[in-house]
Order: sequence, then structure tokens, then C-alpha cells
Amino acid sequence: MTDLRRRGRLHADDLLFAADQLGRLRSAATDLAWLLERGYAADAALKLVGDRRQLSARQRTAVRRATAPSSAAADRRRRRLPLAAIRDQDLAIDGFNALITVESALTHGTVIRGHDGAHRDLASVHGSYKQVLETGFAIDAIGGLLAASSPRSVTWYLDRPVSSSGRLRALLLERAAARGWAWTVELPQNPDPVLARISAIVATSDAWILDHCSAWVDLLGGLLEAGSSPAAGPTLAMRPDLWLVDLTSAGEVDPRGA
Repeated sequence: MTDLRRRGRLHADDLLFAADQLGRLRSAATDLAWLLERGYAADAALKLVGDRRQLSARQRTAVRRATAPSSAAADRRRRRLPLAAIRDQDLAIDGFNALITVESALTHGTVIRGHDGAHRDLASVHGSYKQVLETGFAIDAIGGLLAASSPRSVTWYLDRPVSSSGRLRALLLERAAARGWAWTVELPQNPDPVLARISAIVATSDAWILDHCSAWVDLLGGLLEAGSSPAAGPTLAMRPDLWLVDLTSAGEVDPRGA
């Protein structure tokens, strides 16, 4: 049964990620990337940067998720493909990762754009998943976007140990069947190594997978770029209340994700 909770952002995020905080957050992300590139341990480097910039715990989480060593971020960007590149190709979706990020955006949750170009949520869902009000819309938005992009095949990968993975698999297949989408849903024990070595293009923002897969796309980025194209179906850009925080050095906060 669908949980009626929402996956939106915390009330404090209005202050923690306001426009007057962005310079400090971007500087912290740049400092952290510099330290990581030089081999500093991630936890120690984050503490050093967070203390120096006087960041809250949630701001530190955002900076950490936005940041990678400079060489790793550049390599990820090099292997990132535009959504148009999935046409006639096999697509493998990191299911919980992709769905939670889109759900978070739909509920006005704080979404971070990182140095590698990937979009990541701050929902802090680890090892468990419950459907929320926006789950169905998120699936339909992703499905409409993919239908317009015409991949050869779409396979979702869900973590079998997550208690609700079976229910989500059933929901994905049900909605796909109703809309004529030829989706497959797999439940491996651990999807990460599968996605890291698969020959298909991978849809994820998971840092470890991005460092190992051959090519990837960012579904939330694709939804934000899709605008109100009728061919793409429901898209996030139709919603005026999206909260996107860009922590790249030249980024700007853009509530609509444009």
C-alpha cells in the first residue's frame, strides 16, 4: 500500500541553501575537490572544509555529494551522454537511485547538481524504500521521457534485500504494461557491480557506479531539460516549485532546473 508521506526537503533547507549561502557552499566544494584530488581521506577532508567554512551537517552532506576529485569528475563528465544517445541502445536503470531522486525533485526536495554533472537528492533513504504520493508520477515522467528517446531496451535494477523491492517491481511492470512500455525489472542481490560492468548505458548518479561504468545518462537532468515537450509526456520542468542547488563553480540556484 502506498505511503502517504512525501519525500520533500527539510524546512531548514530554505535557509541552508538560500542564495546567500551559495558562494560559501561552492567554495567548500572546490576546496574539498582539491583535497580529494591530492589523496586526503574523504571524512577528514570534509571535516576540515566544513569546520573552516562553518557548514551545518546537512550542508556538509550536500557538499560531499556534489564533490569528487577533479580528475574523477572530469572522467565522469567525459563518459556522460546526452539522453538522445540512448536511441536504439540498451538502457540499465539504477532503480532506487533514479526513482528517489526524481521523487525528491517532485516534492520540492533539495536536489544538488555536482561537479560531475549528476543530480543527487538529500533524501537520506538507505536500505529501505517506501512509496510516496509522487512515486507514480515519477515513474510516468521517467517512462514518458524514455518513450520519447526510443531506447532498444529498458531494464530496471532494484536491490533484492530492500523489503519493498518486490512491490516496486510489480508497480513498475504494471504501469509499463498499461502504457505499452517494454520494461524488464531485475532484482539482483547488489545491483552496483552489475551496473558497473554492464555493456548497456547506465542511468544513475551513484558515484561508485559512475567511476566504473562505460557510459551513463542523468534521468533527472533529462527531465529538467525536456521542458513541456508533448512528446516527452509529464516532465519536471512543468512544475514551478522545483528546488535545484547547483554547486558547480559557475552554477546558479534555479528553482525550475532550467
